[in-house]
Amino acid sequence: MIQAIVFYLFATVVIASAMMTIASRNPVHSVLWLILAFFNAAGLMLLVGAEFIAMLLVIVYVGAVAVLFLFVVMMLDIDFAELRAGFAKYLPFGTLLALVLLAEIIFAVAAWNAGGIDVAAKAAPTQPDVPNIELLGTVLYTRYLFIFEGAGLVLLVAMIGAIVLTQRTRGGTRPQNVSAQVRRRPQDAVRNVNQPVGQGVEL
Repeated sequence: MIQAIVFYLFATVVIASAMMTIASRNPVHSVLWLILAFFNAAGLMLLVGAEFIAMLLVIVYVGAVAVLFLFVVMMLDIDFAELRAGFAKYLPFGTLLALVLLAEIIFAVAAWNAGGIDVAAKAAPTQPDVPNIELLGTVLYTRYLFIFEGAGLVLLVAMIGAIVLTQRTRGGTRPQNVSAQVRRRPQDAVRNVNQPVGQGVEL
């Protein structure tokens, strides 16, 4: 009984916070509602025994992604009134996208009602007395090791590409010359002057 009450509580808060994320006019409030949705989704994952996914939602999505969104939204000077002014221009495309998503949801519900998919034959063998995190780590670093390393390489290439695309040469600035700084001698940086008393220093 208590599990059903907690499930409906978390599910209701997730749906309400997701709707508020979309409906909020202030983008900072939208990110805060999104963080609330992540926390309650983590609670739902705990109810089904997927504690690793719950930790990922809290640590990765709330602790990194959502906080990054919040800082970016607060730091960028974006005219949201101007962005909302072009809503009517993109309304047909948005309507088409919504219809496609609705069709996908209908097909998914129809496929689910048609019968469950037998995934036991494709799934890796599990032991009931071993925790989920240990099982996931064992399968990830044995059976799916090359796929995991390939995903890491893809993320590395994406990170390098993002750095290269955002690296711009700015004019009017003095770039740092590391080799010149290393070769600099103390006598080149310091000048001893016997300055008479009462007179200023000429540079």
